[in-house]
Amino acid sequence: MDTPKLPPLPRFEDDDHGPAAARARRELAERSAGVSLVHVAGAPVDSRSAKGNVENLVGYVQVPLGLAGPLQVDTSAGRSEVYVPMATNEGALVASHARGMRLLAAGGGARSRVIREGLTQIPMLVYDDAAGASRARELVAGLFPGWREHVAATTRHGALVSARPEQLGRRLALRLEFTTGDAIGINMAAAAADHCSRSLALASGARECHVHGEDVEKRANARALIEGRGRSVVCDATIPRAALASLARATPEQLVRVHRTYTVGFAQLGTQNWLVQSANGLAAVLIACGQDAAYLTECATGHLDLDLDARGDLYACASLPSLLVGTVGGGSAKGTAAECLGLLGCAGSGQANAFAEILGAVVLAGDLSLMAAFASGEFVAAHERLGRNRPI
Repeated sequence: MDTPKLPPLPRFEDDDHGPAAARARRELAERSAGVSLVHVAGAPVDSRSAKGNVENLVGYVQVPLGLAGPLQVDTSAGRSEVYVPMATNEGALVASHARGMRLLAAGGGARSRVIREGLTQIPMLVYDDAAGASRARELVAGLFPGWREHVAATTRHGALVSARPEQLGRRLALRLEFTTGDAIGINMAAAAADHCSRSLALASGARECHVHGEDVEKRANARALIEGRGRSVVCDATIPRAALASLARATPEQLVRVHRTYTVGFAQLGTQNWLVQSANGLAAVLIACGQDAAYLTECATGHLDLDLDARGDLYACASLPSLLVGTVGGGSAKGTAAECLGLLGCAGSGQANAFAEILGAVVLAGDLSLMAAFASGEFVAAHERLGRNRPI
């Protein structure tokens, strides 16, 4: 990766949370990304811009916004170096991710790629008996071309790419998969799934038809880990041994050993989240960038892989198979969300994959830093120092 161009974020020992410190960091971020952060600075937005996002509007919630970075990451849009906006009330979270980003930079940055795209919806139909469900299963292939044409005629951004029936006794789960452009696309997919399932119900004599019959939406589920949903991202990096020692007071061997013990615990839990603190970094960036934070349950699913390379440095890889994010639609183009996406160079059309890839690097940075804190025994002390909001 090229020599870093962005300077470290300034710190002010006498008053790091005062207005002058916040303004200095904000102005640096504005210059780095070529964006204006007027709403981040406190300028109100027109309340009417919330139409379609909320009902019974009374105002806006304020969450502290910090910057981590610079983050160096090679994405499908090219090499990128950005300050990462993170909205959180958890002290030490931004600092932890910032340290992880320094570790990534020491090895030349991370490489992150979307390896597949596809939003699934799985309506379910009920029949009198298993024979009826079997007959309906045979009809799907013939109905699929018409369904695909219907979807193409009703949206500019999405497309129906597959329909796979899965028989569960007298029930038929219809696994529909869509591409959604740069939006999450759930409303489009739900409307299309309703059309397809009703069409099949009519053709096959179903007694019941449920558009959310096998509902993976916004819940932890095994399919999110195995099959993926939304955008599947793989992000990896190599961290030099010397950088771990100087920045995190840990060795590659220590991190590998700690991670090995964690995987035993994860197996005992039966979890679909085999990362370490993916929910922390993802929630902070999703909130900052106007995403639907309820998708965190699926987004945080994934795996962390740590190993020693041939030179004794640390190889690290985060796999996130179910990132449900978008850079158009929802709240992504409004107020602080648009400004924060602009900081990442990910505002608007054509940017959703790059945004997902940056999120992969954020997760990897956070996991590296936290694992190093566990290995060095500094975890509790760091939270005591940074994460205790004692009365002034």
